[in-house]
Amino acid sequence: MVTTPDRAVMRWLFAFSGVVAALIVFGGFVRLTRSGLSIVEWKPVTGVMPPIGEQAWHDAFAAYRRSPEFLIVNSSMTLDEFQRIFLIEWLHRLIARLAGFAFLIPFAVFVARRRIPRRDLGPYLAMGSLFVLQAVAGWVMVASGLESRPSVSHINLSVHLLLAFTLFALALWTALEHRSAPVVPRRGAVW
Repeated sequence: MVTTPDRAVMRWLFAFSGVVAALIVFGGFVRLTRSGLSIVEWKPVTGVMPPIGEQAWHDAFAAYRRSPEFLIVNSSMTLDEFQRIFLIEWLHRLIARLAGFAFLIPFAVFVARRRIPRRDLGPYLAMGSLFVLQAVAGWVMVASGLESRPSVSHINLSVHLLLAFTLFALALWTALEHRSAPVVPRRGAVW
């Protein structure tokens, strides 16, 4: 529960909630376009850039051609078609990375400036933990579709989506608490 309301923190959390909502919607687009299994490696740091140059694209496509999705479903896929689905999934991961920074940087600034008191850190630490769990669950989900069948585990997909909804709800709830947090009474009468 937020004990010290702060309008700047509230606005940041509303904006972050919006980014998470957009990421959820884009994740649905990734699912509908069947793009999620196009990147067969999880490189949280070095995977920020898409393949650059023809050889890099051929290498990424060669890795995808070893996946069950290519072997069973998309065996006639061309490099151009692969680039389209790859870029959709890459954009999803890029937006997720940017959302991580949209959480981490303002959070660190607000804590450093004591705009978020120590006694109120619980929901924010939970949001950060949910974000990390969300990323790991996303990779576990993708990895489940790279083993023997050309689709992800529905359980892993559900966990990934549930964590996203939980993160969205917690960020929005905390923002709303800043909007209507009770004012802590001061000692003595206020005239």
